[in-house]
Amino acid sequence: MLPPELPPLPAPTRAECDVVDGYLAVVDLVGRLNPARAGDTYAALRAAQALPARALELRDALARMHARGESELHAGTPARALRVLDGERRAGRAALPRDPSA
Repeated sequence: MLPPELPPLPAPTRAECDVVDGYLAVVDLVGRLNPARAGDTYAALRAAQALPARALELRDALARMHARGESELHAGTPARALRVLDGERRAGRAALPRDPSA
């Protein structure tokens, strides 16, 4: 049995898509930088070097939205896009892992 189909949502603007993409790019890099997760210093260094450029792209997307008079982020559509793009797992890599002894 298939799950019920969700009602259609308004299509995101190009700037909203850029915000979601930019946010996930930053989250992915922060996840690679997370010192509480196993990894090598070179990978973390490369992520740190890429982070400013991705943050600027995210800033520019938000600036475009603001310049066009989009003064609010309506969370419903971007949240759904983030879920579809595996945003919860990706953002989880940036968080502190659970303490296995707790």
